[in-house]
Amino acid sequence: MQPVTIIATVLNEVKEIARLVPSLLAQDPAPAEVIIVDGGSTDGTWDWLLQAQRENPTLLAIRDESCNLKRSSGPISKGRNVAIAAARSQIIACTDAGCTYPPDWLARITAPLLDSTVEYALGGSCIDPADPTVWDLASSTFFGVKLSPSVPSKSCTARSMAFRKELWKRIGGFPETVFFGEDTLFDLEARRLTAPAFVEDAKAIYRPQYNFVTAFNQLASYSVSDGILGVRRARLVRNAARCVVQVLTLLCLFLLKLPSVKSSEDWWWATMPFLTVLLLQFWYAFHPDWRYLYRKGPRVLISRFFFSILVPWIVAIYHIQGMRTKRNLPNRQNQ
Repeated sequence: MQPVTIIATVLNEVKEIARLVPSLLAQDPAPAEVIIVDGGSTDGTWDWLLQAQRENPTLLAIRDESCNLKRSSGPISKGRNVAIAAARSQIIACTDAGCTYPPDWLARITAPLLDSTVEYALGGSCIDPADPTVWDLASSTFFGVKLSPSVPSKSCTARSMAFRKELWKRIGGFPETVFFGEDTLFDLEARRLTAPAFVEDAKAIYRPQYNFVTAFNQLASYSVSDGILGVRRARLVRNAARCVVQVLTLLCLFLLKLPSVKSSEDWWWATMPFLTVLLLQFWYAFHPDWRYLYRKGPRVLISRFFFSILVPWIVAIYHIQGMRTKRNLPNRQNQ
């Protein structure tokens, strides 16, 4: 078997590092090396990595304080590029803090690269079933995150991604000029050069631990980044159209003066646009994962429906903001 290097970049992830690294070291078969680039943590993450490195010769910890938003406009990309440049293997498996990985993840995500001429493979991510918050479940589908590890995914997230080092070189590495959306840009260029393999059952187990505010802010940040990068314009158009439809539907109800409608037939025709949009809204909110979501109880279902109503407004408003200002929203790495 060809050697494989697993890489990740971290900054102040002391709560997550003790979950991430052991899951990477426990892969079967084992990676040739696990390289973690720390962007200058001050919360104990680096100390934890140094101790783990002393106990595990497979682990290589690199501290590079330029991989920080205070010193680089694309710190996550820079950290990944530093790790890949240091890797001895020609096959790279990309992971992310906030995730854990089943013991067979590495074998699955790299199988297409080892068995054929494939240069690029994607596995996607799913919500950690052990401890999800209500808003993890409610917002998951709008971030391209699945609720089950067995559901097919074509997500381009770098939480679960493998590629040949030569492809990374031809692309020019992860783009170090952007903070969010770096994996999207890498994916777009990779797909221009080669066809990706979409690997089933190779998902990162993601644990975002969202509340409503953090889920809202994360979607807003991603949408601003899309506007800055000029990508996913079709998504902007779709969501802007949904905003217009919602407004027109409510406007129709107001103009028709619904309380003054007397007959049941007139009431039916007066409310038909609203009911149609409401049914479409239910479909939009629940069709991707209803079979998993309905078991989670009414609080999760109500939260999903509420968040789905907000999604087109968040996407449209913040995408346009990114197009106009060309500036990312404030991030904790600025602090």
